[in-house]
Amino acid sequence: MLRQTGIHSSEDARRLARRRLPWMVFDYIDGSAGEEHGAMLARRAIQDIRLTPRVLRNVSRRELRVQLFDKLAVRPFGISPMGMCNLSTPGADLMLARLAARDRVPHGVSTVASTDMETLLKVSGGMAWFQLYFSGDGSGTMKLVERARAAGYGTLVLTVDVPEVGRRPRELRHGFKMPFRIGPRQFVDFALHPRWSLSTLIRGRPQMANFDGRDYVFDRSESRAAADWTTFERLRAAWPGKLVVKGVLHPDDALRLKALGADAIQVSSHGCRQLDAAPPAIEALAAIRQAVGPSYPLFYDSGIRSGEDVVKAYAMGADFVFLGRPLLYAMAAGGEAGLHQLWDVLAQEVSLTLAQLGLTDMAALRESGRGEGDQAEQAAISR
Repeated sequence: MLRQTGIHSSEDARRLARRRLPWMVFDYIDGSAGEEHGAMLARRAIQDIRLTPRVLRNVSRRELRVQLFDKLAVRPFGISPMGMCNLSTPGADLMLARLAARDRVPHGVSTVASTDMETLLKVSGGMAWFQLYFSGDGSGTMKLVERARAAGYGTLVLTVDVPEVGRRPRELRHGFKMPFRIGPRQFVDFALHPRWSLSTLIRGRPQMANFDGRDYVFDRSESRAAADWTTFERLRAAWPGKLVVKGVLHPDDALRLKALGADAIQVSSHGCRQLDAAPPAIEALAAIRQAVGPSYPLFYDSGIRSGEDVVKAYAMGADFVFLGRPLLYAMAAGGEAGLHQLWDVLAQEVSLTLAQLGLTDMAALRESGRGEGDQAEQAAISR
């Protein structure tokens, strides 16, 4: 039985993580682009969505499982691809993979994961989705595609919203680099956070495991600006499995991707880590749902901090929701026990919110996000 960690919300996890992580690592996880005004607006846009309760409906039995492609996910939310997760705590990638296997939810495996893609696919029980960046001339990118296919991945997530890496002043002030480097400033930072530093020293410095000892490398600062629509078409032709495109905010882009064969679109502002002036992703979700129609698969990430937020995203048109930063906070705060505690809190919050809305399953929320079905009026939304 996992120990209790005092995590009762994402904010609890963030507060504890801020205390325990070196400043450089916390600001890498927590920071956003520019003045971070976009991140604040994105959160406010989600907070300002209102859900109207309904009363005297039998909601004693509630179902959180949802159909996702050809699988049944036990929870209506999954794990976003996040680079260098093991910076939060040693073994974080494996903690996430084990959780994905337990609840049969997708585990986004980043191009720059701290654990190799083959191991994570195995530990996740086949629930891992491989996230791909196009980089440089694309030769290394296509080698990763071939490797993911050989490993047995069924879903590829192409991230398209990073033509150049955004400027995150908090990272720059601390001299954050990938691969991970330690200089005098970082040494002092680590010395003031001995719990993290000693555990990391014992387990080894986090590496970009998908490039360790391979015949291709990853340069975080390398331009990805050469990717265009022909890049997508080439990837679509080369990849036989499901292809999800992550980082879309404009309805016209969504429509073109749909026409070119994307199996799903993940509406995302990259957590406002790329463009401070980006519109709130939750508003883009509603516009894209209207553009692509009621049946096309739309996923969502960015700014999700609670189970109520998950419900709001479904009500705005999402078919599935992904979380990132809160899970890293939880692992930094309490390891695997912290991750499971926050995960269970999120599920409880989703269930309680459904009860308040007079709903018994996520399908009714999906209908409300499309204006469909007899129950559409049950989850009335106001802005």
